[in-house]
Amino acid sequence: MSQSTIDTDSPWSPLRNRLFRALWIASAASSIGTWMQNIGGEWMMTTLAPTPLMVALMQTAGFLPTFLLALPAGALADIIDRRRLLLFAQTWMLLASATLALVTLLGVVTPLVLLLVTFAIGLGAAMNAPAWQAIVPELVSRRELPHAVSINTIAYNIARAIGPALGGAIIAATGPAAVFVLNTVSYIGVLTVLYRWRREREESVSPSERVVGAMRAGLRYVRHATELRSVLARAIAFSVSAAGVWALLALLARRELGLGAAGYGMLLGGLGAGAIAGAFVVPGLRRRFRPDRLVVAATILFAAVSVTVAHVRIVPVSVAAMVLGGLAWMTAYSTFNISVQTVVPDWIRARALSMYLLVTFGSLALGSALWGALAERVGIPMSLTVAAGTLLGSLVVAPFFRMPTGREMDLTPSQHWTEPTIVIEPDPEQGPVLVTVEYFVDPRDGEAFRDAMRAIERSLRRDGASGWGLFEDISHPGRYLETFLVESWAEHLRQHARVTNEDRAMHARAHAFHRGDAPPAVTHLIAQSPRRTQRWYHGVLRIPWQLPGDV
Repeated sequence: MSQSTIDTDSPWSPLRNRLFRALWIASAASSIGTWMQNIGGEWMMTTLAPTPLMVALMQTAGFLPTFLLALPAGALADIIDRRRLLLFAQTWMLLASATLALVTLLGVVTPLVLLLVTFAIGLGAAMNAPAWQAIVPELVSRRELPHAVSINTIAYNIARAIGPALGGAIIAATGPAAVFVLNTVSYIGVLTVLYRWRREREESVSPSERVVGAMRAGLRYVRHATELRSVLARAIAFSVSAAGVWALLALLARRELGLGAAGYGMLLGGLGAGAIAGAFVVPGLRRRFRPDRLVVAATILFAAVSVTVAHVRIVPVSVAAMVLGGLAWMTAYSTFNISVQTVVPDWIRARALSMYLLVTFGSLALGSALWGALAERVGIPMSLTVAAGTLLGSLVVAPFFRMPTGREMDLTPSQHWTEPTIVIEPDPEQGPVLVTVEYFVDPRDGEAFRDAMRAIERSLRRDGASGWGLFEDISHPGRYLETFLVESWAEHLRQHARVTNEDRAMHARAHAFHRGDAPPAVTHLIAQSPRRTQRWYHGVLRIPWQLPGDV
């Protein structure tokens, strides 16, 4: 094994990169400020409106913006300069945090104002998150990517361990306004590092996308990407029920355990400490166990933690339970995040991450409101117990949505599609475009060929095809015509740039059945009556497979 391989196998190898290290340190400091603000806002709400629903709505106000903005934020992060988007988002959060500090110092904060400003800060976080996670592969090698994700999680959880405890102590000593001011200052470090970063501009080989089109492409990709859909389904199943602890912990600490702000910070600090420990433990577990088993184990452990904090009134036991909860939380979400990062190519990375954030934070927002409303009726302990039971019940989806195995996938662009031979240059927005590929296959290989083409269908639909079909000539058995429709000429050119080496291997398997003297013949036809063509084509392809007997 070479020295370079050993270096990249080190869990800390990404920190050798100067820019990654600077961003890591700055983001850790900013995250400490964020957690201080979180505890300050939630503790203030227990004073302004001490009901389970209002306190739980603080979590909803923080999570809901990500649900609303994740997809457009991911589309923006894929089509504009991510550095500029991050500068805008960080500046927005600084100004929103300064507003919260100001209204608190002036004594004009109300429950509604607190929820609205928390929502505004969440809007900035929603714009920031996809771009922030998508820049990681720009800073480290693909081999180092899992390590970089884990290290970023360590920074976040160091902040989760230190921020609440520090914030609780400051609130107890001076009040919540101080932590709001400190959080405002904490954004300056990240802004400074981003401002000094001279990000290399990437020259795109395909036409640029518009935001709405990029959002459609992201949704289409998720719809036809089986492995990504499985990760999202498991994240939803875990997040809705796990939200109960986050939503009700502040009120549980105050009402059930009789703790002050410092005690609440200690509970959250235990959660962060467990997550830090998980950051050291999970890489080893990942090498020994499949992602499916890790998520199942994390689900069972977090359910046990929920029941423990619901019914145990011994503070050290509750803190110890929160440490185990942090370990479970870290295991589940680092597995989800790494899985998303490794099953998508670069061109869709920010949008895939935005979909992950959308379903995760949307589920947390929904779960927070749900368990808060339930606690109004049956009390906090029973609500957390029901949440734990629901968490265990969510494991029924595991057999239907298997987590990706972690197999190394070559998702770099293959550039193996030859450029179309054209006489007249089409307008980029002209379309739809009908592409046909003609194959000649030994009739004895027909079934195997059709099986191979099913993988091609999924690949093409992910990358831009809005319709796909496979037809066999009933007068010449073995002659097949593959057809697919793309919404515009520009979108088809983007398809050329999106094809990966993984897709290339799929095409090679299918093309191996071709028995013609020349490669499969490809033709490109552009509709002259676009709407009529779309209606006709999708009507014909309402049945996905057009094979002998279907024509």
